Amino acid sequence: MNEENGLNNGDLSNVYPCPVDNARSLPQLQDDPVDPCVVPDNFYPIIKVPAVLAETTIQIVVEADISLDPPASEIKRVHKDVFLTQCKLVPVRFDPMDSCDGSRRVTRAKLFVEGFIRKDIEYATDDCNGVIYDRIASVPFTGFADLNGSDFILYPIITKSSESQSRFINPKNSEMPRLDKYFFENSTFYNEQPYCELVRAEFFELDYSPCLVDMRDTFDTLTEKMVVDLTLKVLQIRQVRVRSEG
Repeated sequence: MNEENGLNNGDLSNVYPCPVDNARSLPQLQDDPVDPCVVPDNFYPIIKVPAVLAETTIQIVVEADISLDPPASEIKRVHKDVFLTQCKLVPVRFDPMDSCDGSRRVTRAKLFVEGFIRKDIEYATDDCNGVIYDRIASVPFTGFADLNGSDFILYPIITKSSESQSRFINPKNSEMPRLDKYFFENSTFYNEQPYCELVRAEFFELDYSPCLVDMRDTFDTLTEKMVVDLTLKVLQIRQVRVRSEG
């Protein structure tokens, strides 16, 4: 009884903590500044860096029915994340570039986007002292955006490949071509593929039971109607000339 009263009064002198394995203090290591070896002053190296082509917000509208097992009596919390599985830029209009042979500026393109919204739903059942259940659902989405003119901060650059062939006349009969002799010329240019980065996702959603239920009843299906404003950066690896400060 005295021990019990001592604990209740804040006397922890007889309470022993659990031991901690492998506890040790770490010494501070010496660190000295190092002068980096850099490009000389007034030199203009060419570097290869990701360049932002566009930053755009696309709106995704989805609806889905999510089953709940066991049935729920109340939704507690819903956490959401967006995952991109595909983001491809398809050029549809070009302007030639005089400075680079065979290269073209992309002045219009379609941005194809595909992915899913991962929803983590926490809900309670009708048990008096029931546990909180966790339901994870993936809601897929797909669509495209039209990037045109002022949508681009920097136009993508695509260099085209070329292919040609030459035919020959039959030396024994100048009225007939040779079908067994060709000269081929191919030029293939491997471009840097534009890619995407996630910047921000803003969710607006309505979750409800498709069937109206009484306060004491449960529901086993959750219908959602969701609008997602998804902000993306479109980038391409580009060569840039910079000035060295030494």
